[in-house]
Amino acid sequence: MTQSKNVTIVTHNGNFHADDVFSIAALQHIFPSFKLIRTRDTAIINTADIVIDVGGEYTPDKGRFDHHQRGGAGKRDNGIPYSSFGLIWQKYGIAICNGNEEVAHAVDTDLVSCIDAIDCGHVEGIYQGISLSQTISMFNPTWEEDTDYDTCFNEAVNFAGRILKRFIARAEGGINAKSIVIDAIKNAKDPRIIVLDKYTPWKTTVHEFSEQALFIIYPSQSGQWRIQAVPIEPGSFDDKKSLPHTWAGLSDKALQDVTGISDAMFCHNGLFMAGAQSFESIMKMAKIALQTD
Repeated sequence: MTQSKNVTIVTHNGNFHADDVFSIAALQHIFPSFKLIRTRDTAIINTADIVIDVGGEYTPDKGRFDHHQRGGAGKRDNGIPYSSFGLIWQKYGIAICNGNEEVAHAVDTDLVSCIDAIDCGHVEGIYQGISLSQTISMFNPTWEEDTDYDTCFNEAVNFAGRILKRFIARAEGGINAKSIVIDAIKNAKDPRIIVLDKYTPWKTTVHEFSEQALFIIYPSQSGQWRIQAVPIEPGSFDDKKSLPHTWAGLSDKALQDVTGISDAMFCHNGLFMAGAQSFESIMKMAKIALQTD
């Protein structure tokens, strides 16, 4: 590939979407500096080093990453077609994640495939609220605004770049936490109660490695302790075992009177989380919860 400062990247001009915006944001990790041209001029497209979301060709070895041609540009095993962002991620995702294939796969699952699905109209199973794709689209000028599209595009790329970095950081954090949670599961005195020395992302690992776990214990950032119920599956609002219903919504003295624990602090009304000042007390709450139907 040409030196990055001499690389020319082309995407289409005018109205933009999340896939072309995130593609440019991703390529900033590979090419710290490059010349970006937004156009549909075939002559300019043909001379570019990398072409994204325009040009009617998907040939990664030639730097061509469009998905609008007849037949598209392939799809994942789960049926989600690739948009240009997914095509870019296929080629550069691992490098963007510093060679960590597991992180790159996690980012693809949580972010890239969702952008692809929405761009390609394959939204079955995709969250239907305000999505990142819609948020990116909001950067386009309205019909009442006399604003340059390229300026708006650059603003959207800057925003997308920050989002992408956070998705990568979260994926790295989740993967790095895996061994810590596995050790906690192995070392648990009671396999139904998993104790973490500090909060680390635990849900995916607990569901993968422990069928018995019902509650997770960990310290809060303020030094107090929390108990959290294990969902029946990742993303579910239903728990394997809820905290006692008599605790729901109580705090301080009201909760202390019910539990008999002098430093009990609160219990969420949804019965999935409670807190106490000390480790000893949160463990007492866990044991009460185990014994309560």
